Amino acid sequence: MARITGIGGVFLKARDPKALASWYRDVLGLPVEEWNGAQLRFADDAGAPEHAYAVWALFPADTAYFGDGTQSTMVNFRVDDLDGLLASLRAAGCTVDPKVSDEGFGRFGWITDPEGNRVELWQPPA
Repeated sequence: MARITGIGGVFLKARDPKALASWYRDVLGLPVEEWNGAQLRFADDAGAPEHAYAVWALFPADTAYFGDGTQSTMVNFRVDDLDGLLASLRAAGCTVDPKVSDEGFGRFGWITDPEGNRVELWQPPA
């Protein structure tokens, strides 16, 4: 059965993404890169690095990437079978965006939760 396997990312809207990225970098020590985001690598309990990461990223306040609503954050969940999960969500009556995006760093799909929040689903490349 297709399922969520972890958090893939947390995305925030910002009035001034570059200034806010600098604040997170300078004040909190987040390793923010020039694209106003950071890749945070996972490690297991013994400290051994795994081949997985979560993304933290800032988007402009007027981005349409979070959908039509006014939400200021969006969570991205890692999934093991995007097509299977989207099919089961449709069958359960969930609002599923018909668009699926294939990128070099994985496949993406989107749903809307019962309170109108857009949620991104990400299947990393094999």
